[in-house]
Parts: sequence; structure tokens; C-alpha cells
Amino acid sequence: MQIRYFLALSLLPQLVLADESPTTTASQCVIEPPVPRIESHTEGMSAAELNKIRIVSDSSNAEMGKLAIFRGDVVFSQGDRHIAADEAILDQETQQFDANGNLVFQDSNFTVTAESLQAQMRTNRATLEGAQYWLHGQQVHGDAEKLQITINNNLILTNTNFTTCPPDNVSWLLEAEKIKINSEEEWGEIWNAKLRIGGVPVFYIPYMTVPVSDKRKSGFLYPSFSSSTTDGFELTTPYYWNIAPEYDLTFTPSYMSNRGVFTKTEFRYLTGEAQNGRLNLEYLGDDQLLSSRPNRYLYNWQHQGAIDKHWRVMSNFTEVSDNNYFNDLKSDVNRATDNQLSRIGEVSYFENNWDLSTRVQDIKVLGEEEKPYQVMPQVNFNYRAADFWNNLDFGFNSELTNFTHQDNEVYTATRLHMSPSVTLPIHGPSGSLTSQLKLMQTSYWQTNLDSNTVLDDTVSRTIPQVRINGQINFERFTELFDKNYRQTLEPQFQYLYVGYEDQRNIGIYDTAQLQDDYYGLFRDRRFSGLDRIADANQVTLGVTTRLFDDHNQELTKFSLGQIVYLEDSKLGYEDSILEQNQQTSVLAAELDTRLTQDWYLGAAIQYDTNTSDNKKTEATLDFRPGANKLVQLSYRYVPDLLNSSTNDLANISQAGVRAAWPINDSLYFVGNWYYDLNESRSVESYTGFQYESCCYAVRLSYHYRIKTNYDDDISSSAIDSREQFESGVYLNVIIKGLGGSGPLGVTDMLDDGLFNYRKPLYLRN
Repeated sequence: MQIRYFLALSLLPQLVLADESPTTTASQCVIEPPVPRIESHTEGMSAAELNKIRIVSDSSNAEMGKLAIFRGDVVFSQGDRHIAADEAILDQETQQFDANGNLVFQDSNFTVTAESLQAQMRTNRATLEGAQYWLHGQQVHGDAEKLQITINNNLILTNTNFTTCPPDNVSWLLEAEKIKINSEEEWGEIWNAKLRIGGVPVFYIPYMTVPVSDKRKSGFLYPSFSSSTTDGFELTTPYYWNIAPEYDLTFTPSYMSNRGVFTKTEFRYLTGEAQNGRLNLEYLGDDQLLSSRPNRYLYNWQHQGAIDKHWRVMSNFTEVSDNNYFNDLKSDVNRATDNQLSRIGEVSYFENNWDLSTRVQDIKVLGEEEKPYQVMPQVNFNYRAADFWNNLDFGFNSELTNFTHQDNEVYTATRLHMSPSVTLPIHGPSGSLTSQLKLMQTSYWQTNLDSNTVLDDTVSRTIPQVRINGQINFERFTELFDKNYRQTLEPQFQYLYVGYEDQRNIGIYDTAQLQDDYYGLFRDRRFSGLDRIADANQVTLGVTTRLFDDHNQELTKFSLGQIVYLEDSKLGYEDSILEQNQQTSVLAAELDTRLTQDWYLGAAIQYDTNTSDNKKTEATLDFRPGANKLVQLSYRYVPDLLNSSTNDLANISQAGVRAAWPINDSLYFVGNWYYDLNESRSVESYTGFQYESCCYAVRLSYHYRIKTNYDDDISSSAIDSREQFESGVYLNVIIKGLGGSGPLGVTDMLDDGLFNYRKPLYLRN
């Protein structure tokens, strides 16, 4: 059992790269000063008008060129600066301005109350004694023995403190000997600071910097601490390097007493306005927890974007040292449930009627000895011509793919596929009818063939296809349970004919059987890839009905369909990749409905009417009465699922419950529990409580889950045996204002674990 404690005092930089955006403070937590703000109307003013001084008071005594004394409700204004006081003195010769008594200083950024003020009008300098300050539109406020405004509009606070907590409930307070806020760089420097929690000093910081805006700055981030029975004591000290506006790097070394030093480096970049990328490097040298003391590493590169209005580029490459890397180490790239590493690069060119793309692809499957084929490379060309002759559409799809393999003894191939098609689409408000004639020509050049194989060196395959798809839309107004609804009835049919050709002389390179859900019944193929094209002479019948309320909101959607095979598929008898032929496909049904205002139901079933077997069932029942309120019951059943680690077929029968519920305005609960009915054991359970106020958040959670352990070459079964289940207690603390609002929330708690939360509805609203 692992017990981890996280003190999240991370001062995260505001990184605005790609589609990321800075964290903002909730409006209900903004702390306003106790005095009303004076609105400034400086837009459109000239420089002379901005520098003009205006003073209003109950009484005044002034002599030209000398002292001017103002008493009683004195209001001083210059541009967006305003000073209110009981008394003020202006030395007209030296431009010195002094004020005291119920003193309030305001500008566009903050409000300050103080005992006295001394200001130099020529240089815009000011000093306030005994100050209390509030930053506009934020939670930050505090006290200062002395507050100085410099000639560059910087702020210097002496013997000061600040917090983001409400004044009547200061849970934490940062005291400092000196704070300097640079208005141009929008960063603050703090010297000799003490962090107090509940009035008790818990942390001393000789020097630190804090952001006061979204700008980024290089420097050390706050360290984090954790402890676990697996990794031991862990200390993490990240360093952030703001290289340039379009580049940054975060280097995060972590010392784990049981494993060693684990380093993570993330480099992010922008190239132009439409391209961005990220490079991650992770390394743990000499893992002391394993007897073989292996070096463990990860590197990942992602890039995407547009070169111009025609060209697009994309790449994603990941490599790890061993199969259990994500199970043992907390990576920034993948989760423990990810068992496939994608390696892909693509360049595409787009025009109005055609596009051309080139890609290379390799997929590494963790825990499996059999390696997939590599695509090195694949070239696709597609052409489209709408209404090219008598309402006919013409299309041409082609692909040239070279399949390679890491094992030199495995057969490989080059495949050329061309597929011209002619389509007649007829669409109207009452329905549609689409007829298509397609010819599929595929050529293979297969190499490195075994003498005992049935594969041929060269194969030429020509298969015709006819597809007719039609749908009719009916609708009526009806009344159910004393309420008016609009109901649609949408019967759909499809006739599909695909010619037969013996394909046993073609290897399997990128092909697998597709799932027969409701929408899959209307596909024109039974396989992904092109190595097998199943012959067909079949009719698909389906119907969908929808229910809309008087606000045109879709409340219910139900679909039911099945394929009727007019002829047996010959491919099924000759090739084990297809199931045994049957007269009909599975009967597929899907339902999404809003039962009441707060109850939602989603369900799907695939039922074999030939053998009376249940091929797949999924059901989800949600109770969502309000924001952050959820109770979800779920069940899924999948028979004959291939276990990648044992290559055995297994049945999945799991039930689960997931809940999120606020106990009060500040405290809420999130939990889930999933149970394997076949094995009679819990698969995953999660329980979490989180308290959140305007100035801090605390989360306590317990997590128990089954582990995905793969065979690898770095573990000894006798010494490094891996536990089948993993459990841990986690404590997270976020002090707002020192590290943003943090990632704590209902959404990330619902997504934490093996099974993410999924809404059951796919209604069109």
C-alpha cells in the first residue's frame, strides 16, 4: 500500500502556448477594498490633460507660487490617480504634495489606505506610511509599514505581508521584509519571507519571485514533497526557463530515496502563428528498486500545424526503455493505462477538389511480442468532383503503401490501391437516396516469402461494389404523459453488393474486423485496412426514432438495425479472420434518453439472433440534479475479448458506480467503484474529499486499482515481483495566490483512474 503526501506550493508560470490559457480567479473570490473605487475616464485624453492636476476640497488657503493648504474632503486627481484625505498641502515651488487623515490612494491597479502620503508631482514618486492595499480584480491584499511608488511606477513595500484569504478568515499569510513589484515586467521580488498557516510559521524563503500577470519569468519553482513505500521519500525541485516569447523549458529533477534521481525535461515552442510543438525527455539512471539496476528513459516529440493555407504537418514520436515504464514512473506523456506508443509523421497538401498526403507510421505495443507492420511510407491521393455530369459526383481515392517490419525474416509488401467511384445523391426534406458504383483495384508486390507459404509474389485484385442507401423522414406531433412532443420516424435501408475474389494469397498487414454497432451496419466494409475486402450481397434495415420537446430539445433517440445476408460470404470459409457465416448479423440497438429532468439513460446492445448470444452490452444511468452533482450506475459486458498478455479469450462483465456530490458550499465528495462479476473482485475504487475556499484547497483521497504488469527484460521474477493491485492515500494542498488555483476540481477527480467519466447522451442539442 502506498501513502503519498503532496504539498503543492508550486508557483506555476502562466504559459500561453498553443491552445492553453492562464488560470483566472473565480469572480466570487475577488476581494474588493472597503472604500468605493473612483472611476477614471482617461480614454482619448491628451498628454497635457493627463498631467493636469485637479484638487477639490471644502476649504483652501493658497498663495501663488507657495504653499496651498486644503482641508475637508480633499480629492486630488491626476490622470487615473486619485487621492482622498482630510487634509493636503501642496508646495507649488517644489511640487511636493503631502496628505493625511482618512487617506485613500487609487489608480487603475490598486487601492491603498494609509496614515500619510508624500508625493513628488514632477517625478510621480510617492510614499505612503502605515498602508493597507488591495489589487483590483484579484484576491491579493495586505499591509505594509511603508509603500513606495517609484518614478517608473514600480511598487516597493517594506515590512509587509499579503494573502488571498478574506480579511475575516486569514488562513495563510506571507510576511516579507521587502517586496518589489516591477510594473513593466509584471513580476514581484520578495526578500526574507515567512509563510504562516493558521498563524504558525511553516516555511522560510530568503528570496522568491511571484507573477502579478500572465507574463513568464525564468527561475526555480516551489519544490514538492512526497513519500511512498514504493519510491520512498521524494523531493522535486522544478526550474522554469523562459527562453523567448515563443520558447520555454521546464527542467524537473526528482530525488527518490528508493530509486535514485529521476529527471523530466519539457521544451515547448511556437513556430509562426499556426505551428506548435513539444519535446519531452525523461531519465532515471540506475533504478535502485530493481535488482538489475537498469537505466530507464522516455523521449517524446509532438508537432502540428499549418505551413500556409495549403500545407499541413503533423508528427508524434514516443519511445520508452521498457514495457512497465508508465506503470512504475509518473510520466508527463502517457498514463499507466496506455499500452500503445504512436510514431507517426505526416505532410499534407490540400486544394479545393483534391488532396495529397505522405505519412510514415510505426506503433509499438507494450507487453506484446508480436510487432505490427511499419508504414514506410504511405502516399494518399484523393480527388472529388461534385456534380461533374448530370448530378453525378465523381471520386477517386488512391493509396500507395510500403509495409516493412523490424524482423528481417517476416514477409513484407508494397500495396497500390485505386478506387474510382460515381455517386448519384438525391436529397430532400422527406428523405435521401444515394446510389454509388465503385471499382476497387489493388496490386501487391510481396517479398521475403517462405517456401511453405500460400502467399504469391504479385497479386492483382479487382472487385466491383454497388451501394444504395436510402432514408425516409416521417414526423408527427404526439402527447405523452400530458405533454406535447414532436416524434420522428427515420427508416433506413442499404443494399450492398461487393464482388468476390480469393484473397488467401495476400498477407495481413493492417487489417482487422470492425465492430458491428448500429452505425457499423451501414458501412460498406467489414474490415479496416485493405488486405481483406469481404464479398457481400446483403440488405441492411434500420430505424431511428427521436423525441423532441416544445423547445426543440432532443430528449430521446432510439436506433435498431440488422443486416440480412442474401448470400453467404465465401471469404468466411477460406480465411479464419472472418467469423463463420450466418444468415443475419447481430441485432444492434442503441438508446439515449433523458428520462426526467435529472435522470439520463444510455444503453447499447449487440445480440446474435442466430445463436441467441449476447455479443456486447453497455448501459449507463445518470442522476444529475445540478452542478457537480452526479450519481452514475454503469454495466458493460464484452464476451470473447482477446487478452493481449496471454492471447486467451476472456469475458468482461463489470458493474460500476460513480458519484460526485457537494456536502456544502466548500466541501464535496467524489468516489467510484468498479467490480468484476466474473472474477468476484474489485477492479478499481476511488474515494476523495475536497475542501476549497477562496484562498486554499485541500484534497484527501484513497485509490485502489488493478495494475497492468507486462513481461519485460529488466525484472527478475524472484526478486522484482510486481504486485497485482496498487493502493494509496493521497493528500494535496493548494495555497491560492502562491501557485494559482491549481488542478483541483470535480472534473479531474472524475477523470482520475482507469475508468474516466463519460456522459451517456449523444443527443443533437
